[in-house]
Amino acid sequence: MSRPVVGAALAAVLAAGSLLGTGLAPHAHAAPDNPYQRGPAPTVASIEAARGSYAVSQSTVARSSVTGFGGGTIYYPTSTADGTFAAIAIAPGFTAYQSSLSWLGPRLASQGFVVFTIDTLTTLDQPDSRGRQLLASLNYLTRTSSVRSRIDTARLGVMGHSMGGGGTLEAAKARTSLKAAIPLTGWNLDTTWPEVRTPTLIVGADNDTVAPVGTHSQPFYQSLPSTLDKAYLELNNADHLAPNTPNTTIAKYSISWLKRFLDNDTRFEQFLCPLPAPSSTIDEYRGNCPHTS
Repeated sequence: MSRPVVGAALAAVLAAGSLLGTGLAPHAHAAPDNPYQRGPAPTVASIEAARGSYAVSQSTVARSSVTGFGGGTIYYPTSTADGTFAAIAIAPGFTAYQSSLSWLGPRLASQGFVVFTIDTLTTLDQPDSRGRQLLASLNYLTRTSSVRSRIDTARLGVMGHSMGGGGTLEAAKARTSLKAAIPLTGWNLDTTWPEVRTPTLIVGADNDTVAPVGTHSQPFYQSLPSTLDKAYLELNNADHLAPNTPNTTIAKYSISWLKRFLDNDTRFEQFLCPLPAPSSTIDEYRGNCPHTS
């Protein structure tokens, strides 16, 4: 008589395991002291994984349906059980399209964010224009898009590659209410950013000959206010195009930065402080610890 009961219990366990494997398992809701916390407790494995715990859907935004930027693709957690999410807009670099950063869309969204990878009005747009377009895309995302009800409009961030990275700094300078900014091998003729009030992670590459760290990423970082939560990650044995293909180091520290400052999730502080040591993938990491934002 006991065998059917044991079999049913085993089936239930296997079914639960199957849900975990597909990213459809129930999620940890907000902690009592942090209403923005999303997802399970992080581990090194979870932030280095190609996908987080949330199943992801996506929606195409046609260029013809928007103004101020060139359309794009929205990636977002499929489930609404955990409430609203923080949102990030991501801009490509000079002559590039959103496809050059498409890997970041589902990777970040599966960790519990709404992510908008955008195209620019023209591929030749300069950083100041790309900054304005990032802000226009956030306006569309939070006011008009089909996923606007899934977004907490008080928790927005920006990212970008090359001139899109330069545009990330322009956007943060223009809209000080942004909660996180991550320029990826950024390029901008303006190298001083004392006006920025947004926690900023600068990512450079040691072999970058397009935007050498000595004349771009390092001066960007050094010019940010000393009172600001900021960090400088220099990729080891990497070049200017490192952000254009899946990169575990970029993903790991971007996820940690976004979780820490968009979600105020101090569970991720452990990956940022103490400062990461040089390794096979990190040439150098600077920053202020502990973070205070």
